[in-house]
Amino acid sequence: MNNEEIASLIENNPELRVARDKLEAMANGACCMHRTWGFGEIKGYDASVNRLIIDFPEANKIGHAMAPAFCVEKLEILPERHILVRNRKEPGVIESLVKSDPVRLIKEILAAAKGHKMTTTEIEVVLIRLLGPAKMKKWWTATKKLLLKDPMIGVPAKKEGQYELRDEDDQVSPEREILEEYYRNKNPKKKIQLAEKLFQFSSIKSEDELPKGDPNQPQPLHHYKATDPEIEADLHNIFDELTDAIKSAKRLTKAECLYGLWVRNDLCRFFKEDVDSLEPTSKSVILSCTPEELSRLAEEIPQNPACLKRLLDLLSRVYAEGEKWVSVITDLLEHSTGKFTAECVNFLVERGQEKHVAKTLVDWLDAQSLKSPVLIWIIKNRNSRKYAKIIKPLISHRLLSAILYAIDREAVMATSNRRILLAEELSEDYGLIQDLLEDSNEEVARDLAQALNLNQGFEPLTKKSLLARFIKIYPRIQNLLVGGADEPEVSGALVVSQWSLEERRNELEDLIKVQIPANKEAINIAKEHGDLKENSEYKMARQDQETLLARKAQLESELGRAQATDFSDTPTDKIGVGSIVELQSASGKKEAYTILGAWDSDPGKNILSYKTPLAQKLIGKVVGDEFNNDGDAWTIKAIARWFDKQGK
Repeated sequence: MNNEEIASLIENNPELRVARDKLEAMANGACCMHRTWGFGEIKGYDASVNRLIIDFPEANKIGHAMAPAFCVEKLEILPERHILVRNRKEPGVIESLVKSDPVRLIKEILAAAKGHKMTTTEIEVVLIRLLGPAKMKKWWTATKKLLLKDPMIGVPAKKEGQYELRDEDDQVSPEREILEEYYRNKNPKKKIQLAEKLFQFSSIKSEDELPKGDPNQPQPLHHYKATDPEIEADLHNIFDELTDAIKSAKRLTKAECLYGLWVRNDLCRFFKEDVDSLEPTSKSVILSCTPEELSRLAEEIPQNPACLKRLLDLLSRVYAEGEKWVSVITDLLEHSTGKFTAECVNFLVERGQEKHVAKTLVDWLDAQSLKSPVLIWIIKNRNSRKYAKIIKPLISHRLLSAILYAIDREAVMATSNRRILLAEELSEDYGLIQDLLEDSNEEVARDLAQALNLNQGFEPLTKKSLLARFIKIYPRIQNLLVGGADEPEVSGALVVSQWSLEERRNELEDLIKVQIPANKEAINIAKEHGDLKENSEYKMARQDQETLLARKAQLESELGRAQATDFSDTPTDKIGVGSIVELQSASGKKEAYTILGAWDSDPGKNILSYKTPLAQKLIGKVVGDEFNNDGDAWTIKAIARWFDKQGK
């Protein structure tokens, strides 16, 4: 658009006056980005219909006409230096940077940004557009490590911080930057982490990289590389600070103390000092722990393989006498989580304890005490040649029973909507149920399917999907796919009141027209925030989607079977749906209940759904009949119709 066309547009739409700069940027040949359609190029302006003509090749929309007012709100106009614009105009240059100079590519991206700063998410959104989501993750993971070593790039300490392209006068070496943050920080835990990070940038090797030998003996200096002399002087000060902080142990957990000791010991070896002469020692921290504290320590130390292996090696040395370390690590395995589970098993197996691990797992299965992380490890490694002798004896319907028990227990104990990883593993591993039921029979499979049907750890749709896998193996348990244990006649009609029917219909309409579309939009927005595996907003939106769709399916099923009534046809001579019942117990206690539709329960008003256990006991009985409830004998004293009481 030219100035005259922009002026005419603003005259007709005064609210666009504040967007004049953006309208001026919408020149022929300018590039833009649409949230859904992707990269676009403005080809011209048709004044006769007041529309910009834009090509969106990614969405296969060529010559697409759009109102300028809409474009102001929905399009991002890209500067000429933007990496996506350059990729369009000089793809060979950008492809070369992607392959050969990734750091330079990030600098180019930052150079085009406002203030030469961008958040991690903003960079990831650009990279997804440039590289595609599959390639981006691996490329970006490797590039971030390179960025840490470039003094021209300011790397954020946290993900929500910003990457910054520095001027030459503002360049700071990575080591010096970490050092400055170390001295600014007052938190002992953070100072320990920064001290370890300083090692990495100064090319100091840790104990885990040293040649094998007696780990209690200090290592010769030649096992380490030299560091910056100025930084080395600061390391002496850091060494003294860490030693004092760990001695006092103020504001540090035992896991943090142990982690700090490892960093301090690395420093000690660098300075050729005797680790064993320093107090406290790693051994003293371990010996001060109760079994519960030791388990908590294993959860709280950094969950990377190096730290976890270091802990296990330390335990094997502290409890070397009588091989007590085997029972100590076995106890930790029982209550382990995440990566530590695999490390414990691997550590024991590599040290000749394969038979012990196999027997222990069988014992835990017999006692039904297998925890979710161990069960997940078994599931994931059931086809592993390395662990075949350990896992093969476990693969049976008994393991499936243990899995369902663990999922149900976790669901009952949960205080939030946190994901149940074991339930996801069972759902996503399509061959698992078949593997576990291979040597089973129909009766056992029916019992397990019933347990699944009653399990509180699955959404309804997931439960149906899992039941379908049972039915594929044993078709005669088909009826379990239809409904739950408390509703065997689920294929029949549901008697409901007119008002509860309207409530359910309104809820379904709100789901379809409001909640599900809003959730779909939330998923699309969350996708733009980068790596989906580490994108909490995307995961939460997906979980919400599963809940909404499951509720929609449930409502549609129930409404399809619902038969509304005003209860005017309730019998007067016996109890039915729509009756008011007066009861008296053998001890003289009196109660009155109203039995209404399937969705009308209101315990506070003594209104029962006809599907409740008590209502089922009452329906069909007449005045004078007796029945037992909760160990007490009751007599029907009077019957009335709820319909007759309305309006009185």
